[in-house]
Amino acid sequence: MAELRTEEEQLEAIKRWWKENGTSLIAGVVIAAAGVLGWNAWQDYQASQAEAASMRYQQLINLASQDELEAADRSRALELIDEIVGEHDDTLYADLAGLIEARLAVSDGDLAAAQAALGDVIEVSSRDYIQSLARLRLARLQLADGDPDAALATLDEEISSSLAAQRAEIRGDAYVALERDEDAREAYQQAKALASENDQPLYGIQLKLDDLGTPEATL
Repeated sequence: MAELRTEEEQLEAIKRWWKENGTSLIAGVVIAAAGVLGWNAWQDYQASQAEAASMRYQQLINLASQDELEAADRSRALELIDEIVGEHDDTLYADLAGLIEARLAVSDGDLAAAQAALGDVIEVSSRDYIQSLARLRLARLQLADGDPDAALATLDEEISSSLAAQRAEIRGDAYVALERDEDAREAYQQAKALASENDQPLYGIQLKLDDLGTPEATL
């Protein structure tokens, strides 16, 4: 009888516990299951978004790589850029699409639009190398637009060390435009040294140095 009472008491305790905690237990199980399903759904969504961005970017590359871009193809390329930047703004594809937008603007002779596109990449991108690349291209465009001072200001911004040789070369180009030959020579020599140090080919740098001639001797 004692064993029976013990079993009855245990059963009663279980019933009482379930009455008090059963609802919250079920809710916890449901929430946990929903969390797993939600996470899986989010993962699937992210994968589909990445695939969509990749496909659009590949289409953009195929169009932009043409030697001559017909009006219809150019229009489609710009549509793809808008889609990639608008719907996948936090991806590398969006950064690269912005760089392509700038290149298309340059090919159309619209330097202002190209500079604006590069400015957007610099402002929005979270990737140091992409920002640095955009700054170098922006500085080149500022030079082409006849504003070497703006180019030098752009080059003074943070730029990845892996692009230091290219920055020094563009800085030299800006000094040449300002007729500051000694500063240009120093910048070109620095670019040449950095390129050699990092085993990076930097074509034409010696020709630029030669064009500056021999430094004037000082008494």
